[in-house]
Amino acid sequence: MRGGGRKAAAATRREDLKTGYEFFLEVNIIAQLASSLMQRALPHDLTVAQFSVLNWFVRVDAEATPGRLARAFQVSNGAMTNTLQRLLEKALVTVVTDPRNGRQKLVRMTPLGRRCRDDAVASTFPDIADFLAHFDLAEVQALIPTLRRMREFLDHQRDGTVG
Repeated sequence: MRGGGRKAAAATRREDLKTGYEFFLEVNIIAQLASSLMQRALPHDLTVAQFSVLNWFVRVDAEATPGRLARAFQVSNGAMTNTLQRLLEKALVTVVTDPRNGRQKLVRMTPLGRRCRDDAVASTFPDIADFLAHFDLAEVQALIPTLRRMREFLDHQRDGTVG
């Protein structure tokens, strides 16, 4: 937690903090299980890390520097360089010199990368269908806005834009 967060935590009741911890524990376990499920379904020898980068290009921006991607995924520059190298070897991204700054590189997803990402999303549909068969769709839909706000808060906190 950043500065303001520590003061808020000090004023929060211990039982409330336990609830918050339990929430993050459940989310973490769900993330691990979902990642494992996805890894088993991914085609084209993609790893979850590689798929996540391709998905980022669809969700966030059409191009980025390796440093921006590393910050977005909270990994070291070396780890991101390794992931990008694997994607480059598969012709799923291109890396070019930034025309505005010759010292920087720009990464873009290729059309093959887009097709591969779309294939990867489709490959998860049977597992998603199985998941949805066990839960009420309206209940799942109702969770999405709250989860999105929580993710956005944590994104902003990571970036230092939330006190």
